[in-house]
Amino acid sequence: MGFTIVHGLMLVLRIASTMAVSTARPFGNSNNTQTPDRIIVGDSYHWNYGFNYTEWATKHGPFYLNDTLVFKYNPPTPKTFPHSVYLLPNLQSFIKCDLRNAQMQGNTTQGAGEGFEFVLKRPQPHYFACGEHDGIHCLNGTMKFFVLPIDNY
Repeated sequence: MGFTIVHGLMLVLRIASTMAVSTARPFGNSNNTQTPDRIIVGDSYHWNYGFNYTEWATKHGPFYLNDTLVFKYNPPTPKTFPHSVYLLPNLQSFIKCDLRNAQMQGNTTQGAGEGFEFVLKRPQPHYFACGEHDGIHCLNGTMKFFVLPIDNY
């Protein structure tokens, strides 16, 4: 499953549409005050396999600096597939689901209960992916997304 020109064009379109939504206001994230929002990734579906998080992020933008993303997922059991959350360093790693230089943000148990929080502190793209089993859920294109937080002023 190699990266093709079509994949690249689709990603450029997705980035452009996300950036357009990020500057449009007031879609999914209605933060028109200076108070940061607390946003549950995946809404009631949480961070689970079989949900398109790239589409979710596009529909829930814009995201603002200091908004908090909350990742909730069940801890692993003998009958479930574990999940984790990695922050990938750049677009190339995101496209290829290359976890070699990624930083784990949440291990397989940290998403339980109230989940764990990630605050969007920098005005730069944040690339997230599930990293379990060498990123298989990222590689299939569902358990990965990015946000580009913008200043709320």
